[in-house]
Amino acid sequence: MSKRTASLLILLGGTCMSFVGLLLRLVEDADGFQILAYRSVTISLMVALVACLKRKVSLPVFLRSLDANDLKMGTALAIAFSFYIFAMLHTSVASTLLILTTVPFFTAILAWFFLGEVPARLTWACMIVAVLGVGLMVSDGVELGRSLGNLFALISGLCFAAMLVFARNSKQPDPLGGTFLAGVISMAIGLGFSVTLGNGLTLSLYDLAIILFMGAFTIGLGIALVTWGTGHVPAAEASLLLLIESLLGPIWVWLFLNEAMTLTEITGGALVLLSVATLAISQKEKPIRT
Repeated sequence: MSKRTASLLILLGGTCMSFVGLLLRLVEDADGFQILAYRSVTISLMVALVACLKRKVSLPVFLRSLDANDLKMGTALAIAFSFYIFAMLHTSVASTLLILTTVPFFTAILAWFFLGEVPARLTWACMIVAVLGVGLMVSDGVELGRSLGNLFALISGLCFAAMLVFARNSKQPDPLGGTFLAGVISMAIGLGFSVTLGNGLTLSLYDLAIILFMGAFTIGLGIALVTWGTGHVPAAEASLLLLIESLLGPIWVWLFLNEAMTLTEITGGALVLLSVATLAISQKEKPIRT
């Protein structure tokens, strides 16, 4: 695969994922656990399909290839998926996506503690700027009653970072096995809480259609396309290309639902995006595996 084709796949995958916030806003009655449960069904199916096509194996062979590290990745990613949904439901789409762009910094800190990879000085400087940006968004959230959602977004980002650290130790050709298990585990979490603490499993056909579409074609296909492309593009460049999700996500809800960003969100988000872009550009000469 050419680098140009791989870059286009990453951009297309990031664009697919950027519609998650809009689709969540279009859901009428389903609660967070119902969304998590049904969305995870189509995430798992789509990821399994793409994994089999990418690896050129049958479904039974793919399932037998899953190992303990895939389970670790899947568990961390399932928790991230769960908090991601509730972050979107309790704060703005913009704040959620922009806070999640701090994942590279969470990854750097976790890799330092668990893998002994000491962050470079520039990484620390970029982290400080990113923290200032997140601080602005969090302070804005306090005034607007969005503190819980912003906290959920931070937890989700931390869990995404943990998944990436586990991926570093993976013997698999790609993280699709862990992503598949994340869908399965998320489905179990959503089903369990929907039945015991939520509103059960009954949904309107309208909500069900949106949620299933979301799982298959925004998350499932989006992650699969990004994963397919990242093996052929330096990690730093892939990080830059993936910023398209955080840039487009707030635009969709603004265009279609008039959910505008506050000035504080714009300022904080700009600081976060600037710090992530600076870090990625600085690593172009020495791509790292993420």
